[in-house]
Amino acid sequence: MPTGISDQVLRNTHPQQNAYIERYNRTVRYDWLNQYLFESIEQVQEQATKWLWSYNNERPNSAIGGIPPKRKLALAA
Repeated sequence: MPTGISDQVLRNTHPQQNAYIERYNRTVRYDWLNQYLFESIEQVQEQATKWLWSYNNERPNSAIGGIPPKRKLALAA
């Protein structure tokens, strides 16, 4: 089934080529991934869901004026 999504291979030695993804990965790693020892994929999925909800609904984001992304989206509507 075609999705219209294509991928690109980036050179590992140049994180600035994909700065947004690299920054997001760093945030995930330091905010929650390094905080737990997981015993199952289900635990990872549960923690990821909780963290992502908090990230989008509660966590201030300095790149968008210190407000959570959900609030920024509401202001844009």
